[in-house]
Amino acid sequence: MSAHKRSRLLVLLAAPLTLLLSGCSKVSGLGYEEGLSSVNDISLSLWQGAWIAAAVVGVITFVLIIWPAIFHRAKASKGEFPKQTQYNIPVEIAYTIIPLIIVAVLFYYTAVKQEKIVEKTSNYKHEITVNGFQWSWQFGYPEAGPKALVTGTPAQPPTLVVPVGERVRYTIESNDVVHGFWIPAFMIQMQNLPGVTNHLEFTANKIGTYPGRCNILCGRNHAQMLFTVKVVSVADYKAYLETLKASAA
Repeated sequence: MSAHKRSRLLVLLAAPLTLLLSGCSKVSGLGYEEGLSSVNDISLSLWQGAWIAAAVVGVITFVLIIWPAIFHRAKASKGEFPKQTQYNIPVEIAYTIIPLIIVAVLFYYTAVKQEKIVEKTSNYKHEITVNGFQWSWQFGYPEAGPKALVTGTPAQPPTLVVPVGERVRYTIESNDVVHGFWIPAFMIQMQNLPGVTNHLEFTANKIGTYPGRCNILCGRNHAQMLFTVKVVSVADYKAYLETLKASAA
């Protein structure tokens, strides 16, 4: 292999890797803000790992495409057809085993992270019910009584008020079809299944307002099945519960 060809190959191989590494410090969150909830960092590490795996596979694929294009193409000077590889057991084993290893690693870490995300504990401070229906949401606050309900409509999406820094258990149900309780900024979602009660626990760590929506196609007005998450101080949350209690009386 000539020095010119080697240098050209190195440039081709280094280009995607350099681009990937140069962006790591700037897009480490991959569009998501870290620390917004107790789930963010768990989900974010899994999300980053998936992108790293995709980048590694992409670089390997790029190399496998470029290598034969440069070093195994027909040479007019020699007037001969390049040597063909038809049956190579080591190569076949490699391209079978390597993908299996990648999938197995991703599956393992996904299972481990998922168990952490859906873990149910006994140290939650509050409970909120989340009921999905076509095509809006109803949030219940048992601490304020069984009638403390906030019901939305497609025209007037409801607001889910939660306290900052305190763990909340969400009881998630559906009255009709399958819905998806999704808060993108918190990197978390749980399905609302008819006849099934799901539970989800997490802590909101930063005061603010965040969009939420249904992420499972559930009918004609699915796109209007929105809600707003409002994270408030503990004192404001207690005051909100008192307001719900008074209005339900």
